[in-house]
Amino acid sequence: MSCGEPHETDCSEVLDHLYEFLDHEMPDSDCTKFETHFEECSPCLEKYGLEQAVKKLVKRCCGQDDVPADLRAKVMGRIELIRSGQLGPDQDVDLAPGS
Repeated sequence: MSCGEPHETDCSEVLDHLYEFLDHEMPDSDCTKFETHFEECSPCLEKYGLEQAVKKLVKRCCGQDDVPADLRAKVMGRIELIRSGQLGPDQDVDLAPGS
């Protein structure tokens, strides 16, 4: 996704680290770069808004539910596989408890 315009921070970098930004898990200097990018790039701003809305919806609908420890471990394992490049984000992995 890109608006086709050059930016100081590339769209792919912003989208690769969007959840870190949403979860406030990055240094302030990176947050500032992302905020500047969103001001300049409407496609990334739209993606940010969509992901922010989904995150709020999930929190509102599921925020009170306890997550089973084994499911949490499987989800975290998948995230690590994606981050390490061993698994693509679109590849299916069975995350059902007991599998």
